[in-house]
Amino acid sequence: MNPQAKLVFTLSLLLGTTITLSSSHWVMAWTGLEINTLAILPLISKSHHPRAIEAATKYFLVQAAASALVLFSSMTNAWHTGQWDITQLTHPVSSLVLTSAIAMKLGLVPFHFWFPEVMQGSSLLTGLLLSTLMKLPPIALLFMTAQSLNSSLLVLMAILSAAVGGWMGLNQTQVRKILAFSSISHLGWMAIIITYYPKLTLLNFYLYAVMTTAVFLALNSMKALSLPTLMTAWTKTPSLSAMLLLTLLSLAGLPPLTGFLPKWLIIQELTKQDMTPAATIISLLSLLSLFFYLRLAYCTAITLPPHTTNQIKQWRTNKPVNILVAILVTMSIILLPVSPMVIAIP
Repeated sequence: MNPQAKLVFTLSLLLGTTITLSSSHWVMAWTGLEINTLAILPLISKSHHPRAIEAATKYFLVQAAASALVLFSSMTNAWHTGQWDITQLTHPVSSLVLTSAIAMKLGLVPFHFWFPEVMQGSSLLTGLLLSTLMKLPPIALLFMTAQSLNSSLLVLMAILSAAVGGWMGLNQTQVRKILAFSSISHLGWMAIIITYYPKLTLLNFYLYAVMTTAVFLALNSMKALSLPTLMTAWTKTPSLSAMLLLTLLSLAGLPPLTGFLPKWLIIQELTKQDMTPAATIISLLSLLSLFFYLRLAYCTAITLPPHTTNQIKQWRTNKPVNILVAILVTMSIILLPVSPMVIAIP
């Protein structure tokens, strides 16, 4: 792709996200979402491969339907209450339609079917944008309307997302699909707490974005798209493989690492809200995700491939690890000690 065109699309992504985050009017928020959708489509389909074109088409259709539902929800609310302000979403039907629209935009169960397919048809860097930056505007809309959302519906969708994200990721061999189901599972953790403690949802999203960015950039450096390729990557970049191992364990939420922080705080808050059964169920379902993270980690740095491998061995290069990857991996591993400071935030 032409560098100038890529720059225009990237700036449009940032512009659309900024418009949605800074708007208090539904039409402006909808405009930002539309700019985002139109800017990411050329980045998905830039390889001109049939799989990429199919992914871009699916993404466009789903996001167009979700944007139409957002507009319908805001117009219904304005019709009944006379309010176009995002925080004044008081009509119950509008709230229900908006929850469905945002779930469709994010890829929450039962609107998750498009996300793994679109991720598989995109490059790793485009997949990184789809998993992090493209999810920020919908989560911001959920954050602004949290007080008027149906908490029972969101808890149900969250538990289903954690279950489906865990179950469907178990048998995958493609790294991008595994990370897509990982994203669905993490979205379940964000959705379950949004109506009770919205700041925890944002904290979870920020830490998830840091860890996922580290994983995607490390995989992009290794050029690893499937588990067999990942097994032979340690010959090229042994230090990066070790860093990726720790980041994957952090993404799984194991205690000494950063990824444990949001899960711990969410379980604590759910228990305070007398939702111990929901906390227990979603904690048990996270064990499913832990299995495929351990599988990825095992393939990355623990197992040695057989000598009769069908993969093309690549020359080992002594290029240094990207400084951005090093910073993100460090944040993904050692941020747990700041938890007292996070808990102190009102």
